[in-house]
Amino acid sequence: MTTYSCEQGCGMAVKGLTCGSCGKELAHETLTKDDGGTVGVAQCPDGCGKIKSPMCCGHDMAHS
Repeated sequence: MTTYSCEQGCGMAVKGLTCGSCGKELAHETLTKDDGGTVGVAQCPDGCGKIKSPMCCGHDMAHS
C-alpha cells in the first residue's frame, strides 16, 4: 500500500488511495511533461483514470 508523506516536516501522511469506480488501490506513477519536467500521479491500474499526487505544505508529498 502506497504511503504519501510530507517532506516539509509537518508530519502529515496519506495511506491507501483507492479508485472510486473499481475499488483498486491507486499506483504511484511519474509522467514526463513536454518540457522535460516530471509530475507525480496516482493512477488506477485498471485504467479508470489518474489524479495529481497529493500535496502538502505547497509541495508534492513523497511516496513509499
